[in-house]
Amino acid sequence: MPLSFPYGARVVRSLRQRNYAIWATGAVVSNIGTWMQRTAQDWLVLTQLTAHDATAMGMTMAFQMAPQLVLLPWTGHAADRFDRRALLMLTQGLMGVLALGLGALTISGAARMWEVYLFAFTFGSVAAFDGPVRQTFVSELVPEADLPNAVALNSVSFNAGRMLGPVAAGACIAAIGTGWAFVLNGLSFIAVLASLAMLRDRVVPVRAKGGGREIMAGFRYVWTQHDLRTIVLVLLLIGMFGLNFPIFISTMAVGVFHVGAGGYGLLTAIMATGTMAGAVVAAGREKVTLGTVCTGALFFGGGCLMAALAPGYLPFGAALAVVGMASLTLTTSTNSFMQLAAAPGMRGRVMAIRLAVVMGGTPVGAPIMGWVANHFGPRWALGLGAASGFAAALVVMARRRRRA
Repeated sequence: MPLSFPYGARVVRSLRQRNYAIWATGAVVSNIGTWMQRTAQDWLVLTQLTAHDATAMGMTMAFQMAPQLVLLPWTGHAADRFDRRALLMLTQGLMGVLALGLGALTISGAARMWEVYLFAFTFGSVAAFDGPVRQTFVSELVPEADLPNAVALNSVSFNAGRMLGPVAAGACIAAIGTGWAFVLNGLSFIAVLASLAMLRDRVVPVRAKGGGREIMAGFRYVWTQHDLRTIVLVLLLIGMFGLNFPIFISTMAVGVFHVGAGGYGLLTAIMATGTMAGAVVAAGREKVTLGTVCTGALFFGGGCLMAALAPGYLPFGAALAVVGMASLTLTTSTNSFMQLAAAPGMRGRVMAIRLAVVMGGTPVGAPIMGWVANHFGPRWALGLGAASGFAAALVVMARRRRRA
């Protein structure tokens, strides 16, 4: 059934804002490049630098995500205190240079695991500052009433990259080699830098002042807000044991279904199709509640369980589409919920804590999930992901009962 005009208008309403439309255009190009790099990095570690070692892949993810926790006291404060566009131009430029460097190293044939770990940690350190700024920057581009829609459209852009990037990476790896996927990602950052340079007349928020006292204020603020604290616990469970998709998909693709780079990229793209559908639904949603988060957690657990039990490649892909839609519901609903629940002057720190919990939980969970996949099989790792979704739903249900 085609979308009605009112619903369709709600879905794209943020694109009527000139600044947001420009930002979104640059971001979608960069997102495609980013997902090319993620796919190529997974493939480089799993098939070229190791003999299908899921633990090494988990360690790579850990090195890339650890800075979200290590640098947390500074990343959120930077987003609240400094000019966000200037910070984004710095972080996006640095990530582009790092991608080009890893590409050159890989093309030359000199890449080693310790060097991939080093690049992953350095890239993750820059991304730790980039994430809170990028997430809160949207509030300078649209009115607050359109913020949930803009967050959802950001997810549409992200998942367009997630859908197209792995397919492009698979084709690139097969045609000219893994290193060129990194190079193309480095060049894609030109688009987002150009879009940032074209913005004008932004809504510039009041900047935070102070140092350590202001940093600790973010932790105290989240802890004293019961709804925010509930969301943080949900994200901790899902981030540690559920959002380890590179491990799940790659180990199932290589170890269970015995497919090559193209088949692996296709599975990631199928999952992105589900997330894209979820993003479109989220963009038309009028408001976000704890019930939305609970529904997303339940479907996430169910989708992971379906994937763990899938008898073949195609049923596994179908289950990944469900997981993708559910994970999108979780990420967009928690993002919008926390931004709208937080005071404007606290948003950067609140979002830094959110990102640190989601992405910083990976350094703890990814090696564990990689070990489980190695020793018990990838289906058992997916079973742990399912358990994390159901446990997160129980946490939200308990909070809703206390509010009633």
